[in-house]
Amino acid sequence: MSDKPSDTHPSGAPWRNFYGRFKGKGLRSSQEAYLDEDLARLSPGKVTWEDNPEREHIDLEALFGGRDVWLEIGFGGGEHMVHQAVQNPDVGIIGCEPYINGVAMLLGKIRKAGADNIRVHPGDARDMFDVLPDQSLSRAFLLYPDPWPKKRHHRRRFVTPEHLEPLARKLKPGAIFRVATDIPDYVRQTLEQVPKHGFEWLAEKPDDWREPWGDWISTRYEQKAFREGRTPHYLTFRKV
Repeated sequence: MSDKPSDTHPSGAPWRNFYGRFKGKGLRSSQEAYLDEDLARLSPGKVTWEDNPEREHIDLEALFGGRDVWLEIGFGGGEHMVHQAVQNPDVGIIGCEPYINGVAMLLGKIRKAGADNIRVHPGDARDMFDVLPDQSLSRAFLLYPDPWPKKRHHRRRFVTPEHLEPLARKLKPGAIFRVATDIPDYVRQTLEQVPKHGFEWLAEKPDDWREPWGDWISTRYEQKAFREGRTPHYLTFRKV
C-alpha cells in the first residue's frame, strides 16, 4: 500500500492547502458576532465541495441583478474591497479569504460602510472558480498575496498555471486583472506566467490605477512594505 498522500479529500474534493495560515489570534466578541450574524447572509451561494459536490454554478444574476462582477482573491482585512464597493455601487464584488480573522475584520468594515454589493466566501478562491460561470468577471484583484519566499514553495504562489488557467476562463475578454506585491521575485514570476495565460501587461504603478472605478487605497500590507523598506509593485493586465 502506497504512502503517497491522496490528491483528494475523502469527500472527493481536491486537496487545496496552499495557504500559509487559516486563523491567528483570538477574535474579539464583536468579530465573533459579525461571523455569527452576517457571514451566512453575505454568502455568494453554495461554493464548497461539501455544500455543492456537483459544482453547479452560482446565480450571479440573482446575487447582483445583472451588475458587472469583480473578484478579490485574498482580501486580507478587506480595506480595498470595501473601498471599491463604496466607490462603485453599480458593481457586485465577491471576496475570497481563508483567514477567518480577516473575514471578521471585513464584516465589521461592511457594517460600518453600509456596503450592500459585497459577497464573501471564507475559503479558497479555487473553489469559487469551480462555481463561477465562464466569462462572468469584469475585474479581478490579487493584492499582496502570500509570497512563499522559499524557492521550493514557489509552486504555491497564486501566479501558477493551477490558478491562472481557471481565472482566465472566468474573466470576460477585455477584463482587467490587477496584482500588487512588494516581493521582487513575485514580480518576476507574475510577469513570466500571467501573459502565458491570455493576458497582456498594461501598467505597473498605482497612478495608473486611479481611474473612473475608484482611486487606489493603501492597505495595511502596503503600509507594512513601506515600513520595512520594500518597494510595492503594481501590475495591471488585460484579458485578450
